[in-house]
Amino acid sequence: MTLLALGINHRTASLDVREQVAFTPTQLEQALSELRALPAVHEAVVLSTCNRTELYCVIGEGAESTLYEWLGRFHDMPVESLTHCAYHFLEADAARHLMRVAVGLDSMVLGEPQILGQLKEAYQTARDTSGLGGELEALFQQTFAVAKQVRTETGIGRNPVSIAYAAVSLASRIFENLGRSRALLIGAGETIELVARHLHEAGVRHLTVANRTHERAHQLAEPLGGETIFLDEIPAALEHADIVISSTAAPLPILGKGMVERALKKRRHRPVFMVDIAVPRDIEPQVGELGDVFLYTVDDLQEVIDANRRHRQVEADQAESLIESGVDRWQHDRRLRSGGELIRDLRAHGESLRDAACDQALARLAKGEDPERVVQRLAHQLTNRLLHRPTLALRKAASDDRRDLMDAAATLLLDEPSDPPR
Repeated sequence: MTLLALGINHRTASLDVREQVAFTPTQLEQALSELRALPAVHEAVVLSTCNRTELYCVIGEGAESTLYEWLGRFHDMPVESLTHCAYHFLEADAARHLMRVAVGLDSMVLGEPQILGQLKEAYQTARDTSGLGGELEALFQQTFAVAKQVRTETGIGRNPVSIAYAAVSLASRIFENLGRSRALLIGAGETIELVARHLHEAGVRHLTVANRTHERAHQLAEPLGGETIFLDEIPAALEHADIVISSTAAPLPILGKGMVERALKKRRHRPVFMVDIAVPRDIEPQVGELGDVFLYTVDDLQEVIDANRRHRQVEADQAESLIESGVDRWQHDRRLRSGGELIRDLRAHGESLRDAACDQALARLAKGEDPERVVQRLAHQLTNRLLHRPTLALRKAASDDRRDLMDAAATLLLDEPSDPPR
């Protein structure tokens, strides 16, 4: 049996293709059931996120084409559309790929932690639907152990590399305790939504979302316990805001120097941290000239992100080393399991020959045959039966000049242990 990792991701396939190949949560159980029903598939896990769809399977020989055909059939798309943008890895390369995915080395954002949770969900779903066997169970447990080691021993996930997180990180440098701060977020797009989540997780006690339409702002603010206002209510809200982060599609600035100056007077010049993520800008550049205002633009954040990305790359190199050690441990444990299976099969074979010979000997004793002759016959029969197959194999090995097999047989069958067990 062979370990296979097959899939597509943000590097190999366009968003259109990734959307077609993605599995919804309601489809996963059916997909796993169909995969396990394929004659060549013995175990299977399906990972499906916005950036990747991957199958991790234990398969029979040459089953890759079967999986491509099944994937195309399941999503009603030509196999050719998959093969030109898909990748597949076998054995140790498949294990290495899984571990790299788990620690975020294969992610769009280097070192992002969310993928590990998604991978654990995929593993649990496969486990609940009997998709796992001993091979994938051992592989995923080793993968989770490596991911934990990487998070503990490296700083790959400690430095923000997204605009939203970098903005919140800068805010935490200015305010010792974000739990005492009030935040005003202008806009209600994806970036502001991420900013709101990060601020909420950082403990900001009050969030206000200002947007042109109330409904979208409410959807964003309500789950986080925030309030919503319209854009024309910003001047009043600005008086109470310690943190202001803006990202809209407005063609002209929303916050002018005069508006901010008036708010600062009413705030008695308590400092305000401002981040303008919008392009074109939402906050007039002259606002940064005001005392007690810390104004950052998207370019300032990009400098922070680039520095942090370089730092993460250094940590990623250390993570790669830990992954190689993890792959080595997995291969070692796999060899041990494989050896254990062979030993069990060998012992079962020997015991079946023994039982058959014993039954025949007991039958002869029951008929009154001479016990000494029965024992001698038993020993002779058992020796012949145990050595019959090895003898044939050794003769063929000698004929084929297979010195490797001859040497292995000598080691296994003739070498005496230095300290025989009692």
